[in-house]
Amino acid sequence: MRNIMHLTFGFFSCQSSKMTAKAEMEAEEGYISPPPTLPSTPCSIHLGVQAGSMRRGSDVLSTSRGTVRERGRNRSWLLSSIITVNVLILGIALVSGSVFNNVKINAINLQIFLIVLVILTTAWMLYYTIYTSREDHAVLYKDSHAGPVWLRGGLVLFGICSLIMDVFKIANYVGYLHCDSAVKIAFPVVQAVFILVQTYFLWLHAKDCVQLQRNITRCGLMLTLSTNLMLWMAAVTEESLHQTVVPPEDGNSTHSYDIRAPGGYSSCNCSHSACAVLEKAYYYLYPFNIEYSLFASAMAYVMWKNVGRLVDEHNHHSLHFRLKDVLVGPAVGLVMLVAGLGTFVIYKVDVEKGDPGKRDTVLMIHYVMNTVAVTLMSVSTVAGCGIYRLDQRDHVSGKNPTRSLDVGLLIGASFGQFTICYFTIVAVVATGAEGHLNALNLAVSLLTVIQLCLQNIFIIEGLHREPFHEDMHQASVFTNPYVLQAQAHRDIHNLPGTFMETKSSPALTVHSMHVAPSAPSGSPLPQRHRLTWKRRALKEICAFLLLCNILLWIMPAFGARPQFDNTIGAEFYEFTMWAAVVNIGLPFGIFYRMHSVASLFEVFLTS
Repeated sequence: MRNIMHLTFGFFSCQSSKMTAKAEMEAEEGYISPPPTLPSTPCSIHLGVQAGSMRRGSDVLSTSRGTVRERGRNRSWLLSSIITVNVLILGIALVSGSVFNNVKINAINLQIFLIVLVILTTAWMLYYTIYTSREDHAVLYKDSHAGPVWLRGGLVLFGICSLIMDVFKIANYVGYLHCDSAVKIAFPVVQAVFILVQTYFLWLHAKDCVQLQRNITRCGLMLTLSTNLMLWMAAVTEESLHQTVVPPEDGNSTHSYDIRAPGGYSSCNCSHSACAVLEKAYYYLYPFNIEYSLFASAMAYVMWKNVGRLVDEHNHHSLHFRLKDVLVGPAVGLVMLVAGLGTFVIYKVDVEKGDPGKRDTVLMIHYVMNTVAVTLMSVSTVAGCGIYRLDQRDHVSGKNPTRSLDVGLLIGASFGQFTICYFTIVAVVATGAEGHLNALNLAVSLLTVIQLCLQNIFIIEGLHREPFHEDMHQASVFTNPYVLQAQAHRDIHNLPGTFMETKSSPALTVHSMHVAPSAPSGSPLPQRHRLTWKRRALKEICAFLLLCNILLWIMPAFGARPQFDNTIGAEFYEFTMWAAVVNIGLPFGIFYRMHSVASLFEVFLTS
């Protein structure tokens, strides 16, 4: 009796100490208080009553903990969101003020603000990497859906291009150091260090579900998000000022000139001969820096959502990239990509010459190319949506921050392209759509609206489908053990599959196995890696759409501005309003194409 009592009390004492340790870990975050000490009884006859009381007390305590923990999480979310809102609004004011000459804020003031943000964010990421992530019980879970290797690979690629851009900027600004502020050299140096630290940080910790120091971690991640958005905003503004062309005031000249941000070098000569080449080179690298900031912002947001999250891993499927049996989609997509790049090069060269006759010709070629691309993309997405109707895969269940963010960004970013298209449609229709150029402009805008809607539906539907399993489908064989037991076992062994599991009952036995698709008599059975026609068609469509979206990203990201080269928008809305519409909507449209590439790649993997 004494041994039984000793084991019983030892068990309860062990459980109590475990609960207390867990409670202390959570109490460190300020969410709950340690649980009260459980009462003990000297008599084994009362163990059942004690166990029932402990269960009821545990339920009450669990409910209380959940409520307090929810309040603490909401408080930390609110605090980190307030930090983000304040940083972003102040940054927007500084970015807007640095654009105009009549405001006493120049690019130097903005860069000082960005340097402070970058230093603070870098310090927090180093603190997290060196201290927080190495604490016991700090990262108990990993979100397998967050930060896939292809996304982190894209981050590294864009980060390398951003580092090259910073090197070119430093070399360029050194030539003006004798007559300009040293802040212009300090900013790319600090940004380069920030890119190195952040890339390392996100590569290692993008999947973390942090359980300790939640308040500090949430605020640090929101600071990281705000810093990347500010860097994106500053880069987009600089790129837009560089690409925006103002029509000449006299109306007779065919040449347009670029808007430059204040603080340029009109009265300052470079001390070496490479300044012009370096300046032109780093402007071509701006698109990669812009995408780097957006990738990092998305990954920081997912980490913020995963703070304190308990992840269920049993539904995760390992996805592999294979191009086997997929040929038509990549081939047609590559043809479109090469043809589009060729027309883009011709467009850029002839537009820069300033000849109005050539400008109209290359604009027409550009519109035709875009019309063909979005038409084929629309047809492909309609076919893909039709295959989804025949698809038997289940829809995914449960919350997933990564998938929710992908869908939100896809819909939100498409508003930029929608805005430009609808403004163009109104301008062309209101002016009568005279001439072939305006007719093509109207057609491209209408077809782009249709293509955006169809592509959003296709991608969102694909993201919400369960990944395909192997080509073997699961079947269940029901047999009566009293009548057909021997025959059933013989049939099971003869079937080309692998016996998996047996669940028995008094009158019914369920045999679950993976059965290969039936094949004609005398023909070899299909291999496991063989794609069904639905899977192959979906992969072909995804590959084609992916390459076309890369094309539609490259052209505006590297300087195609038919919205300004075709003057109908500026004439109808006045240049100031039209420039605002284009310069606000186009960055979101560019990001939409790159985000579509990432989402289509994920749909390709799950198909």
